[in-house]
Amino acid sequence: MGYGNYSHAAHSALIADRAHQSRDEVFSQTQCHALMNPQGLKVREARDSVDHPDSVPIAFALDVTGSMGHIPDLLARQELPGFMKLLQDFGIAHPQLLFMAIGDATSDDAPLQVGQFESTAELMDQWLTWSYLEGGGGGQNHESYELAFYIAAQHTDHDHWNKRGKKGYLFLTGDELPYPSVSKHQVGSLIGDQLDEDLPIAEVIAAAAERYHLYFLIPALNRRENCEKPWRQLLGDHVICLEDPQDSCAVAAALIALNEGVLTGADQIAGTLAANGVDGERIGAVIRAVEGSTSLFASDPQRDLDTPGAPARPSSWWKKLFG
Repeated sequence: MGYGNYSHAAHSALIADRAHQSRDEVFSQTQCHALMNPQGLKVREARDSVDHPDSVPIAFALDVTGSMGHIPDLLARQELPGFMKLLQDFGIAHPQLLFMAIGDATSDDAPLQVGQFESTAELMDQWLTWSYLEGGGGGQNHESYELAFYIAAQHTDHDHWNKRGKKGYLFLTGDELPYPSVSKHQVGSLIGDQLDEDLPIAEVIAAAAERYHLYFLIPALNRRENCEKPWRQLLGDHVICLEDPQDSCAVAAALIALNEGVLTGADQIAGTLAANGVDGERIGAVIRAVEGSTSLFASDPQRDLDTPGAPARPSSWWKKLFG
């Protein structure tokens, strides 16, 4: 997927048209959309094309449980066109976006929903707003974030890696912990994959990190207490604590630009944000969040920026679907 050209004007018009709609009107699904149901999923692809010779795959796995549904709403009604504009201004010319929705596989009806990688405003918006904001969650301080890593590792493929040896990006938003393993029963019932055993979360993260830069965005400082330390044990400084959920897109765009080498430091980030009308208070918050990922300001631009805590290598379960 990922064909067609992006229009910021068209995207902004989509947002303007729903200015007076409620969240339930924007996100009207009352169950998992058939095309986002991962049962039988083979692969989600981000491919180069004539229009996009240097595609950059970006996946957002959005927690849609009760405490987190406001972030998809922010994206759909305010922030997503700005994210795309920032990427373009940062020098990322050919992003392709995929949206996943994550709930709790122990209790929710639709704990895993998976869209497609897209390049046009209309299709990005379509997959985002097709997400079912179930608003559930198990109430056990855990959500099924580990399934997003599994999907990235086992059911995606992208030319940024295949042709250029460069990783894509997976951003998870959340304020809870992952379960300690990917359940073979859940993978079987939700996706149809047959695993011999449960997969430790560290192994699944290691598999996803082979082809993606992984980030976990905690949406507000007052939510970090319950989940930050265990996530840092898994992802190191790729756990980003935001001061406001509205900073999610600007922080993600800055992290991508830094990893891609088109930006080298905080001054360039601040200047681009200011040119896009971001006020000084928000610019400061974005810079503070990004500076928490200290490896991105390393003097050696060639160092591997995605080696969180030297995770275990994936064992025999992990096989790439594509040779």
